[in-house]
Amino acid sequence: QVQLVESGGGLVQAGGSLRLSCAASGGTFSRYYMGWFRQAPEKEREFVATISWSGGSTYDADSVKGRFTIIRDVAKNTVYLQMNSLKPEDTAVYYCAAAHSYGSLRYASGYDYWGQGIQVTVSS
Repeated sequence: QVQLVESGGGLVQAGGSLRLSCAASGGTFSRYYMGWFRQAPEKEREFVATISWSGGSTYDADSVKGRFTIIRDVAKNTVYLQMNSLKPEDTAVYYCAAAHSYGSLRYASGYDYWGQGIQVTVSS
């Protein structure tokens, strides 16, 4: 059983940066594909980014491409989401997730474990 704990959220002005962290425990971190999703009020959970077990392959949603970067540190059992040039529309609860297999990494259904989520608010 994998436990995921997000940290690093908060309030930031538009144009600013935040780095979210997701610490994993209770499993073999290096065997999981990792992802970040977000959910704004009254909206469905939205894919943000995913990274392969080795960290060598990443994929970002078009809405964050060029602004957000997903990184993993296998030695620290941690995955990060570096968010730059933040916009008010990035405001959401951000979730970290882990997947056993490669199949559906752009969809929430493709993930087996989830963190509790952390709030990110971008003011205009």
